[in-house]
Amino acid sequence: MYILAPSILSADFGKLREQVELVDSAGAGYIHIDVMDGMFVPSITLGMPVIKSIRPCTHKVFDVHMMVQEPGRYVEAMKEAGADVLSVHQEACVHLDRTIAQIKSFGMKAGVVLNPATPVEALSCVLDQVDMVLLMTVNPGFGGQKFIPYTLDKVRKLRRMADERGLHLDIQVDGGINLSNVRQVLDAGANIIVAGSAVYDGDILSNVQSFLSVFEEMKK
Repeated sequence: MYILAPSILSADFGKLREQVELVDSAGAGYIHIDVMDGMFVPSITLGMPVIKSIRPCTHKVFDVHMMVQEPGRYVEAMKEAGADVLSVHQEACVHLDRTIAQIKSFGMKAGVVLNPATPVEALSCVLDQVDMVLLMTVNPGFGGQKFIPYTLDKVRKLRRMADERGLHLDIQVDGGINLSNVRQVLDAGANIIVAGSAVYDGDILSNVQSFLSVFEEMKK
């Protein structure tokens, strides 16, 4: 099943609740929330109070992407704020296995994120422990970047790895995804698409519906 996860990083924060409700009603499956600390990546975005404030406005999955150093420090707080899926960077965790177990202990699904230059083989020891792998298709930290073409090969390789192990692994992609390249990404093996500016720039409802139409085409 294909899932669209609009990234609120590209939303109008002055109308955040309204825009979350809009993508919900349009058919988005997840709400993707980027948390940045200014250390692991240069930018600083939002934290637990903002996540908690928008939790009541939708029942959709809160898909939280932690771009922070040692994210294990915030697992419990993210659960309390309303996270359903918590994804942490392999590059930011000294003890990745422990962090994955910690996320699951609080009843959340565990995701691991890889930067573009990190090989998928870095997850060979923990692949059977995670619910989702998020492959960054741009370098993290800023919205509106261009898709990095070689990351398609990583999606294909990761899907092969999962299939060879008999794993029903969600593969999420994030960065520069739009209607001109999403078919390639889905065809490579991804099933969860994060889109920021491609959803929130212009007519939000129409943009979401256009992605969902592509998903329907790809199912045939």
